[in-house]
Amino acid sequence: MIPKRKLGRQGLEVSAIGLGCMGMSQSYGATDDEESIRTLHRALDLGVTLMDTADVYGMGSNERLLATVIRERTQEVVLASKFGLVPPPGGGPATEVDARPERVRTCCEGSLQRLGVETIDLYYLHRVDPVVPIEDTVGAMADLVREGKVRYLGLSEAGPQSLRRAHATHPIAALQSEYSLWTREPETSVLPVCRELGIGFVPFSPLGRGFLTATVTDPSALSEKDVRRKLPRFLPDNLRTNAALAERLEERARAKGCTAAQLALAWILAKSPDIVPIPGTKRRRYLEENVAATEIVLSAAEIAALEQAFPIGAAAGTRYPADSMRLLETEQAR
Repeated sequence: MIPKRKLGRQGLEVSAIGLGCMGMSQSYGATDDEESIRTLHRALDLGVTLMDTADVYGMGSNERLLATVIRERTQEVVLASKFGLVPPPGGGPATEVDARPERVRTCCEGSLQRLGVETIDLYYLHRVDPVVPIEDTVGAMADLVREGKVRYLGLSEAGPQSLRRAHATHPIAALQSEYSLWTREPETSVLPVCRELGIGFVPFSPLGRGFLTATVTDPSALSEKDVRRKLPRFLPDNLRTNAALAERLEERARAKGCTAAQLALAWILAKSPDIVPIPGTKRRRYLEENVAATEIVLSAAEIAALEQAFPIGAAAGTRYPADSMRLLETEQAR
């Protein structure tokens, strides 16, 4: 079985690797609910406990998808969801935030109903609202903890100042942010604060949205509905530059006798016992490959070699277009 790790100092324990569920309902081409449900069940069979979703994923359909599995296996799941982003009319990427205190309860009640549960184990603020004091938002989230609707609180893409202010209002169990070999910026911004305050760290997109699997070489071959066609790092000029990074990873993975994806995950897992990555997939074969990364042991020399090959800032292009980048406090904190 997968080893366990603790997120934060409040007692939240989860599997060392979780499952990001967003791609089952949006962003990466056609959906397949039947295979997604089989993948969710397989994850629980393998000992993956942390399931990550959000109210905005698939306009709520991702939470409803998880509900079909959770209702049968409630005791095996540590359920994480998020609120704060406002879905735009007609779908598409959410680029606005509304984290007013009065909206916190409405969003939580909606998620509880869609998920079919009485309590969400880990409830995140999806993005910090630039016009609402973080104390007000987290204060309203803390009310949900006292009422038993939520067990632990988290933030996503919050910067050091927001982390400190939020944690002073109510203990924060986890910070979620993008983190991988080609997105190492959290090491110089928020990870030191997490360690200081005893906040666990949950990397999303630990495989660089598939880039670190060495399978995305031509963005034009991706589905028209695939969000990566519009992400700066996957645009042709940047992708050509970034391809050299993927080649470096592949070379080291072959030498290690594992896949590039497994090596990328093993690197994250080796960084610290308070880090729990949540690679996303809607297919069982990739899930099984990801989970096997927990068995890979890297030496200090291997870790150093990977970090030398992937220095901070090595990737060409920003993570998102400008309208989404402005919401990333982790980027602004550098």
